[in-house]
Amino acid sequence: MTYQVKTFNAIAKRGLDTFSSDFQINQTNNADAYLIRSVNLRDAQFPGSLKTIVRAGAGTNNVPIHRATEAGIAVFNTPGSNANAVKELVISLMISASRNIFAANEYSNDHVGADISKRTEVDKTKFNGTELMGKKLAVIGLGHVGSLVAEAALELGMNVIGYDPYLSTDAAWNINNHVDRSKTIKQAVKDADYVTVHVPKNNETDKLIDRDVVTAMKNGSILFNYSRLGIVDNEVALEAVLDKKLKYYVTDFGEPIIADQPNVIITPHIGGSTLEAESNGATQAATTIMRYLETGDTIQSVNLPGMKVPFEAPYRFTIIHQNVPNMVGQITTILARIGINIASMSNAAKKDTAYTIIDVDNLNDNSSELLQQIDKIPEVYRARLIKHK
Repeated sequence: MTYQVKTFNAIAKRGLDTFSSDFQINQTNNADAYLIRSVNLRDAQFPGSLKTIVRAGAGTNNVPIHRATEAGIAVFNTPGSNANAVKELVISLMISASRNIFAANEYSNDHVGADISKRTEVDKTKFNGTELMGKKLAVIGLGHVGSLVAEAALELGMNVIGYDPYLSTDAAWNINNHVDRSKTIKQAVKDADYVTVHVPKNNETDKLIDRDVVTAMKNGSILFNYSRLGIVDNEVALEAVLDKKLKYYVTDFGEPIIADQPNVIITPHIGGSTLEAESNGATQAATTIMRYLETGDTIQSVNLPGMKVPFEAPYRFTIIHQNVPNMVGQITTILARIGINIASMSNAAKKDTAYTIIDVDNLNDNSSELLQQIDKIPEVYRARLIKHK
């Protein structure tokens, strides 16, 4: 079977080269899969053929998740693909802010006269900075990026405290045991010389760093936001900088309120913008598209439960449906009525959405009718038949 993939934005060649010959790229708008980066799909109309949207990056705030789910579209991201890029940028900015590099560069550009050597010898003490060794870093969010930042900070001789109430068991294994754990965000930031935020954007993290948190921070500390716009309350952060509560506020997400403000350093959303990160994200995204379309596995899905089921039978049915009672019973009753025997079955739920995988050894001439009958169940979003390669 041939699958159609439509790309948006520039996708790294290594990622496109990952696709097998069974996948055609940008041959039609009626695609089976969208491979995206930053394109805004919130108001997009999706073709009926579309089965999955995969973002080559971590965030999915440019995708209408709820509407995609109701259309039976599995949404994925590529967490961790740009984690090293963000880590390196945060560490480099931590050093730059500590050593007042930005102010020193501005001074040097303004003083290029003949007496520059004598003058700078007098003025350079204005830019005396501090070293990272022995300083305390609070890492808010210990996922893919936060854990790498914490590890790098430890290697630089810093003391690191982390806060992440949603840390998964798998992620916890990757955290260095020298990272202290805080039970509250205020406890994490209160003695920190640096605070860096690495959490996903959702209702719970909107304005996570608010006035109460900033007030709890140490005077003269430096705050970094390399997660998403809105996780730090920019108005509060600016007030803290102007009041000299914060020495610097450094962020990847500019908006008018913080533009052209002293000691506010803004980069243009370049946290994950390296050639390596773009290539990693594209490759991971391509692999995810192939795996989902060819097997139905949903590892790293943001709207479906993560399932990875060995595909050993000749045929597989996958059903995306509401997480309500008797759904599996209705589906298996239809299979039994048409005379199809189940070889194996798996089911899992993620909040209001459930996903069922049914493997069968044989199909009869009524397989198309089977899909139609399952699709007619009001609570079913999409039913799909996959043939084993």
